[in-house]
Amino acid sequence: MSDENVPSPTAPEPPRSGAASCLLGVLGCGGVVLVGVVVLIAALAWKSSGSTDFPRVAPEEMADRAVQRSEEAYRVLGFTRTVPPGVRKLGVSTRNTLGSSPCYDGGLLGLADETIDGAYSMSHSWALDQVPESQAVPGLRALHRSLEDDGWKITSFDEGEQGDSWDLFVQRDDGKERMSFTWYPDREYFTGGASVPCAYDPEWTEGEDTPGDGLEPPALGAAPRG
Repeated sequence: MSDENVPSPTAPEPPRSGAASCLLGVLGCGGVVLVGVVVLIAALAWKSSGSTDFPRVAPEEMADRAVQRSEEAYRVLGFTRTVPPGVRKLGVSTRNTLGSSPCYDGGLLGLADETIDGAYSMSHSWALDQVPESQAVPGLRALHRSLEDDGWKITSFDEGEQGDSWDLFVQRDDGKERMSFTWYPDREYFTGGASVPCAYDPEWTEGEDTPGDGLEPPALGAAPRG
């Protein structure tokens, strides 16, 4: 065979260096990671913004809602005494008070958690002294069944043993609304409380205290509320 008929060998493709392959791989993975991070940030930011989407409601209305929850539970528990507003001696005397707490933004990505101007959460606390076991135990069991039937989530129900306290904790609306009840057998003392979701005070102005501070509840158990 003549030299003219011998095919010239094809030059092999130069191998890609290890450094180049590694660089391209890193860039590819980095791009995927970057997209994932952006998506995560957007999702968390959306969730955080939704946590401050409160209704605009006057504190008096939200306070009435908290008291209403307590009134409903009070009747199911079977209590008939009228509890005046206020408290003489905390942990000993009867109690019937309202409280207002600031609401927090949850913080973008959980890096901060600051109060929201004009936002508040109302709560109602009450207590009875001289509550014997014959009244507290069947009352709590009846309330447990009633709240569960009404769609409340029972987060804890502890039937006290050997003199321990009895506790009932419930919530609904993803925990935005809560109630708690405790009976202390050693001193026959019964406490209850209800908190309602956050809201914006439509009348709030810059520099004012937390909306709802200083509100006083009506007498508890005086009459059924509509």
